[in-house]
Amino acid sequence: MRVGSFVLAAQFPGQGQGEALHRAVRSAEVAEEAGLDTVWLAEHHFVPYGTCPSAITLAALLLGRTRRIRVGTAVSVLPTAHPVALGEQAALLHLTSGGRFSLGVGRGGPWVDLEVFGSGLGAYETGFPESLDLLVRWLREPSVAAEGERFTFREVPVVPRPSECLTETAGPEVVVACTSPTSVRLAAERGLPILLGMHTGDEEKAEMIALWRRTARAAGVDARVIAEAGHVSAGVCQIADRRTDAAEALTKAMPGWLKQGLDAHVTVDGRTRSMRDPLAYTELLCGLHPVGTPRLCADRLAATAERTGISRFALLVEGSGDLAATEDNVRRLGAEVLPQLR
Repeated sequence: MRVGSFVLAAQFPGQGQGEALHRAVRSAEVAEEAGLDTVWLAEHHFVPYGTCPSAITLAALLLGRTRRIRVGTAVSVLPTAHPVALGEQAALLHLTSGGRFSLGVGRGGPWVDLEVFGSGLGAYETGFPESLDLLVRWLREPSVAAEGERFTFREVPVVPRPSECLTETAGPEVVVACTSPTSVRLAAERGLPILLGMHTGDEEKAEMIALWRRTARAAGVDARVIAEAGHVSAGVCQIADRRTDAAEALTKAMPGWLKQGLDAHVTVDGRTRSMRDPLAYTELLCGLHPVGTPRLCADRLAATAERTGISRFALLVEGSGDLAATEDNVRRLGAEVLPQLR
């Protein structure tokens, strides 16, 4: 089992954007000190829900500041990026970090981002498979040409080639964020591990993993790839000496951030959005994830791994909104929870 942090650079009410980003960077540095396996970085545009607009740029900064920990995007949004440009950046980070970079990608949402970046609603609704396939080809082949609906260009060499990394890892792994059976099947047919969101419980995640395995086998994916796929579960982690104190820290801070952040999303086509109640959602997360004493947190992570077959965790550790509390939370995760799992 590999446990990492999930960093949104969340802007809580009353905080500035620089404060949110400073907490994100500092929590990642502490994650390496605490012995965590990975730091996963989120990407959002134009909303205080997350103030990092480029997960891969922040990943570059953190890879330069660290020496051991893996850094991944969770996720880089493909509909608002050119897959070749993203592939070039991923290859660069893979090569210069000694293979410590993971590229998580996803569809994002039907947000105004699609208008601002000129990709249009079609890139979100139907264009994701073409973008994903082009990205994966770029990371695996020596030269690439494209003849698709969105991307058409002559054959060009891949520079730098991920396989030139001076490690045993041929290229950066690609992980696909999935929120529906359709996206699970898409990833499975390509043998790509999946990232499942924090709003789903163990039963639903187990069903998604089972669907991935069935689909991968039917698609002829190599049995070893299926067996070794490192699927990722996103969640929340808050540690305290009493479970009530851990839950209280989140229920005091997260609802205000969630309401402010989620309300700021604007759809590109004016479609109606259904919003979760912020307090009820926070309470749901406290019930699903490792929130409580170190023993409870270790037991919950172990139970999720056993029930679902998931081997990697990306845990939101900044739910208190406070820098000192976040650093303490990460240190306790490393010192008091990880030893019980290993």
